[in-house]
Formats: sequence, C-alpha cells, structure tokens
Amino acid sequence: MTPNNRPLQGIPASPGIVLGRAKVLSEHVETQPCNCLLYSPEEIEEQLGRFLKAVEQAETDLIALKDSLSPEYQEHGHLLDVQILMLKERMIFQETQRLIREKRYNAEWALFQAWQKVRELFQGIGDPYIKGRIQDAEEVYRRLQSNLAGKEVWNLSADEPVIIVARDLSPAEATQMTSSQVLGFITERGGRTSHTAIIAQSLEIPAVVGVDFATREIATGDPLIMDGLTGQIILDPDEALSRSYQARKKDFEAFKGEVAQASNLPAITTDEYPTQILANIELPEEVDLGLKYGADGVGLLRTEFIYLRQRHLPTEEELFLDYRRVVEAMAPRMVTIRTLDIGGDKFLSHLEYAPEMNPALGLRAIRFCLKEQKIFRTQLKAILRSSVYGRVRVMFPLISSVRELQEARRLLEEVKQELQREGTPFDARMPAGAMIEVPAAVTLAHLLSRQADFFSIGTNDLIQYALAIDRGNKQVADMYQPLHPAVMRMIREVVNAARVARIPVAMCGEMAGDPLYIPVLLGLGVAELSMNAMAIPMAKHIIRLITIEEARKIARNALRLVTVEEVNDYVAQEMNRRFPEIFRFVHALAANLEP
Repeated sequence: MTPNNRPLQGIPASPGIVLGRAKVLSEHVETQPCNCLLYSPEEIEEQLGRFLKAVEQAETDLIALKDSLSPEYQEHGHLLDVQILMLKERMIFQETQRLIREKRYNAEWALFQAWQKVRELFQGIGDPYIKGRIQDAEEVYRRLQSNLAGKEVWNLSADEPVIIVARDLSPAEATQMTSSQVLGFITERGGRTSHTAIIAQSLEIPAVVGVDFATREIATGDPLIMDGLTGQIILDPDEALSRSYQARKKDFEAFKGEVAQASNLPAITTDEYPTQILANIELPEEVDLGLKYGADGVGLLRTEFIYLRQRHLPTEEELFLDYRRVVEAMAPRMVTIRTLDIGGDKFLSHLEYAPEMNPALGLRAIRFCLKEQKIFRTQLKAILRSSVYGRVRVMFPLISSVRELQEARRLLEEVKQELQREGTPFDARMPAGAMIEVPAAVTLAHLLSRQADFFSIGTNDLIQYALAIDRGNKQVADMYQPLHPAVMRMIREVVNAARVARIPVAMCGEMAGDPLYIPVLLGLGVAELSMNAMAIPMAKHIIRLITIEEARKIARNALRLVTVEEVNDYVAQEMNRRFPEIFRFVHALAANLEP
C-alpha cells in the first residue's frame, strides 16, 4: 500500500484541479529494430512493399480518425492533417525507401534510421514551438513501426471519468477521448506547447506534463489529486487533504468564471488608459482559440511551420492561402505576421546547409532571408497579397543593425512594385516593423525607429542574449529572469526611442503573458501585449483593475532596485497588496503560460 499524500511534481500545462482515480495507459514496448541485411532483389522488393503498405494503412487510419472526430475535437482536425502530410515527407518516406534499396536494410531498421535523422533535425531547432512539433513526427514513426509489426495503436477509451496517466499522448490518441470520459491528463513527456497540451487547454481539461516516472509510480485505480495550477500530483490523498483541495477547486472555478467575464471586454485601465491584448498563434486553425479568449488581434503569427511540414518549399499561393485565412478570420483586428525565423539547415526541403555549432547565433531569421532572397520575396508577396483581406502588418525578426532593416524594407518595396506591375491588389501602406531581440537592437533603437513603423520586443531571445543564459540548460535556467534590472532598462530604452519617433511598441515574448509582470510592463510604456491565447482573460482582468498611474509607480520603484531578487520580491508584494483576492491564483497561473 502506498503512503498517504505522496507528491509527484510536473509542469502545469492546462489549469484546473481534479480529484479522481487514475487510468494508466500501457506504453508501447519500443525496442530498437533489428538490422537484418537483405541479400536478394526479391527481399528488397518485399521490404519496400511492406513499408508502402504500412504507410497506406497509416494514412487510411488517420483519415478515418479525422472523419470520426466528435464536435468538440473538430477544430483539432488539422493536427491529424499534419501527420498525414508527414507520412510522405521526404526525410521519412523517401529516405526509408532509399535505405532499403541502397543499404539493403529491412523496413523496420530503415525507418528507424530515417526517424533518427528527423529527430536530430527537430532537436537542433531553437524555437520551442517549432521544436515541439517533433511530437507529430514521432507519432508518425510509431504508427508506421506498429503497422510493420502488426500491432494496434493505443485504445484510449475509458468506462468512467478518469485521470489519464501515460508516458506520452499524441494528438491522434488524445482526440479519441471525450471530456466526459477524462478528468485530466498526466504525462511523463511533453511541454506546455505540445499539441496534447493545446488540446487540453482548448477543451479546458486540466493537464500536467513532464512528471518523471508517472507510469511507474501510479497504478490504475489509484486515487489522485492533480493540480494543473502548480503541476503537483498527490497520490492516495487522505480525507483532510482531499477536503482542502475540494475547497481550492471550488475557489478556482469561481475565480476562473470571474476572469472569463473580462475576456471580451476592452483592455482598459480604471483611469481609461487603453491597451491591446493580442494572441500569439502558429497555425490558422488557432485563430478560433484566440477569438474565444478575447484577443484584440494577432501580435505574432509564426510562419515557420509550413516550411517544416512538407517536402518542398511552399509556393506563394500556399503561403497566401494560409495568411489569408488568419487575416479574414481576425478582421477587422490587426494581424502581425513575422517573417521566417529559422535557419536553412532546419528545412525539410531540398535546401542543404551545414549544421551549425550554435544555431541561435548563426544564419537564421532576417540573416537567412537576406541571403536567400528568392524565398524571402515569395513570402513577402504572400503577406502583401493577404493585406487586402483585413489589417496586416509585417515584422522582421532578429534585427541587429540598421542595414538589415533597410535591406528588408528595400526588398519589400521591390516586391510591391512587382505586384503593381502584375495588377495584384495589396495594401500599399502596410506597416513594417522590427523585432527587438538582441542587445544591439536596443542600443540602436533610436536609429531603427527612423526605419520602422513599429517595434515588437521579443523577450524570449532578448533576455537570453542579454543575460548570456540558455534557458534550456538546467544548470543556469534559474538565472533566466525577466525582471532583471538590465532587462527592464532595455525595455525602457526601446519604449523611449519609440515614443520620440511616435511609433507603437509591442511585446510578444512570454514575459508579456505573465500576470505578475503586466503592471510593470504597462508602467514602462508597453501598451500592446501579445501572448498565449489562454493568458488573455487574466491579462485583461488585471489591466481592468489597475490605473496607469499605479502601474507607472510600480515600474519606477522597480527600476530603483539593484538586484533581481529585490525586484521580484517587490513586484510580488505589490501584486499581493493590490490584488489579494486573486494573487494566490495569479502566482500559480504564471507558471502555466508560454515557455
């Protein structure tokens, strides 16, 4: 018998508190395939046939699964479309066949080797959102290996509402469950931006991920408490603790209802200072989630995924259709489209670049686009074409010099002239801005402001580069501090430069969506905040409870402090003093936003 109140710790991925019994899903036994060499043309053809049959079966199963989705999962059908596309992606489909023909590998070993290359590619990507898409590729690999082995994929149906415990859950597996069957998810793997986490968030199902050894420590039928606010799991809770969490659950539900009321109200302070709360999105299908939570527009449309999910470079028309869907759905709200922010060595297309020792400091973002101008022009044309279907602005990532911004704007003007000659309509006055993500851009902000129609501060990279911290490195991750005095002063410098030039300044890094930082950011002069869609109601709720003068006072006092510990303590005390009724939940929810 397990001891009462035994804790496990994970990463909060979808907020909420649930009490119930566990259902542990047995994991596929993933043994490394045997490398059995083929010796005759007949054996090679047989293995090719087995692989193609496995692909065909996987495609049939995924299409059938998509067609059978219940209404609550319809908006996530695109996640299965991604996997269907990946089935015949060059680095899996063609590479596996090449290895069978040329290396004389059997189908299982060839597929394993092809998958290893794909995994290495995704793991080398710095952007956590794009990197998180490795889950799709892994699900495709697992499904194909299961088909080759003649095994069925998981059946996730549950007879009664349970807390699902698994090593991992793919989108295909998650969409087989209904909210009436599932109280919450616990997984050993995954992150806050995995597709499974996104599904849980959109259905408002609490989820905790990254719980080490969960499937070993928890058994089917075990009573559990799962806290999606803090990431804590309690095994076999006693009666007193259960009562305590029931009360906490009731309080949170009431609090969540109060916050939700602010979703579709204007983000205006009590002394009528207007702000804009925008959504960060990656796929056109995520627009609905942004609108559901009250987004005033899109502050960051990431554009990398279409380049990663197919065998060829996307055409102008493919890009245009993607952007148009977002722009039309958001109209008349503003959509801010970030140009390609990825290095050439990360494409799943024919581009061939040598792997870099430090991709974060290498040929990526605007540097790559200025080198590969044909790719850049194609994207700019698609963005401009979409601009007639609503309000659009474009921003260039990782600007580190005035010359880069000048060159990007020059190419934008040339593309405009091409469209004019073709007779293709576009918004000739579409704003073009610079992302402030490196210290050099902060220092040059007063010069960049003469070339930019707006600034957008990308704090994820800015903090990392300014503090020389790799937040993915557990040894120094605790030093990644958004309220570091140096970071606050950089934000103030950018805002001051923008104010002199009379251009707007936004923020689209994770700092923008953290409830604890919002008063400081408002006080520093950032009036456009773009964030994970689920963070929007909380952001609006806080803004509607504070005056701009209070926010400016908090920012001034924070800037007088010397150490980040002093700043963090001061801001936490101010939040607790000014918003005591919500601070206990705000502090927990702060860990549940974007990574």
